[in-house]
Amino acid sequence: MAGRYILVIDAGTTGTRALIIDKNSDVKGQAYSEFTQHNPAPDRVEHDAEEIWTATQAMVKKALGEAGLKLSDIAAIGITNQRATTTLWDRKTGKPVTRSIVWQDTRTAGYIETIREQWADKAYGHTGWALAPVYSSLSLRWMMENVPGVRKRAEAGELAFGTIDSWLIYKLTGGKVHAVAASNATVAGCYDMLNNEWYGEWLNFLGVPLAIFPEVRDDSGDFGVTDADVFGAEIPITGAIGDQQAALFGQGCLEPGTLKCTIGTGTFVDMNIGPKLAMSTSGLNALIAWRMNGKTTYGLEGYAAVTGAAIQWLRDGAEMIKESAETEALATSVPDNGGVYFVPALAGLSAPYWDSFARGMIIGITRGTTRAHIVRATLEGIVYSTKDFLGTMGTDSGVDIKSIKVDGGAARNDFLMQLHADMLDAEVVRPINPEATSLGAAYMAGLAVGYWKSPEECFAGQKIDKIFAPKMPAEERDRLYAEWTKAVKRSMGWAAK
Repeated sequence: MAGRYILVIDAGTTGTRALIIDKNSDVKGQAYSEFTQHNPAPDRVEHDAEEIWTATQAMVKKALGEAGLKLSDIAAIGITNQRATTTLWDRKTGKPVTRSIVWQDTRTAGYIETIREQWADKAYGHTGWALAPVYSSLSLRWMMENVPGVRKRAEAGELAFGTIDSWLIYKLTGGKVHAVAASNATVAGCYDMLNNEWYGEWLNFLGVPLAIFPEVRDDSGDFGVTDADVFGAEIPITGAIGDQQAALFGQGCLEPGTLKCTIGTGTFVDMNIGPKLAMSTSGLNALIAWRMNGKTTYGLEGYAAVTGAAIQWLRDGAEMIKESAETEALATSVPDNGGVYFVPALAGLSAPYWDSFARGMIIGITRGTTRAHIVRATLEGIVYSTKDFLGTMGTDSGVDIKSIKVDGGAARNDFLMQLHADMLDAEVVRPINPEATSLGAAYMAGLAVGYWKSPEECFAGQKIDKIFAPKMPAEERDRLYAEWTKAVKRSMGWAAK
């Protein structure tokens, strides 16, 4: 396969990126496009799956053009994606029957409270996920109840469900393959990890027919070939993996106890816990990190749903900045936060609080507060949200966390990275290429076709950009975090009826 490349489709929450990766893990060409975020109500976040598909096709073409390559230069395709976003489409036409419900959506929060006592512990015991609106199964129930004709058509086998990897695989193969990667299946909140099958008892309770669900396949393996009439050539799709698990693999976290922190739309910390499933006792999620050659590697995950998205809100909602890159200079233009704290609970609070009714809050404002203080408080809120669950991860895993590998767009912000090191009291390692998510998908695809012979060969070309060591005195770290904890408590339960 000398002279050939891996094509990665990175279908994120706010946009789609296509990348061409070579054997040295270098990006030879890439293209990115944002797509529409639909918010028809305060508790709703939706995507148009057709728009994602159109953007995918356009970005693949653009990335190939930038690299000066043809489809025949591609050895295999790997897909990584926003997880748990629920898409439902017509099997015959390949058209969505309604907009996709995004993982940030909280419309099912009220229903969850009515079943929490009956199902919270039981569902977690099988799925590894705390009962929360992120569940794809809960979104499917909402569709069955609220979109005319959907339940009848689903029960008749006319419809297909999938996370975004499933949707793209279905479209790329011309409707020939309806499958989901094991990593994405487990994040849908309806996969029984104890029995390695869709959780039938839970889905039956919700009234969601099993007939709509995709086949679960290894993350590194066969997902069919692209349809020449649709894509222009037949290329094997040999990798599909959820974005956070892709970053875990892409950062080389192959040993139990190694972990990474991805700062994108949300902040996700994932730890490799090895071949044995372990459930958290502290509000963290257990998941399949990846499945290769039929062998499963498990992980623990904590996440804050709105972190990078809070910076996006500063830009698009509050209009305090024009570009995300401005935040570093603004944050460092003031010596401290001026007593201002921003709890970015724009979609509720996730681990370890799991409060869907919490709402975003900026507190501590005085007449001396400036735009720079609020921007700095936003960046600090991202770090505090991570610290909230990182300690419990160490407790649950029994591993003393000393080093964290970081990736994602916000990892380029030196102020943010140093603050992570200071507040988490751990070394923060940033690679030269912070797009570990895309690399993880590339490695999944490449390993399946022998493009790389082993994981060690995948990581041979990776280089470290910068290491951030903690500098903040312990007493200052404790003082800041205590103030943050006070702010979080005031934001909780705000929207509860």
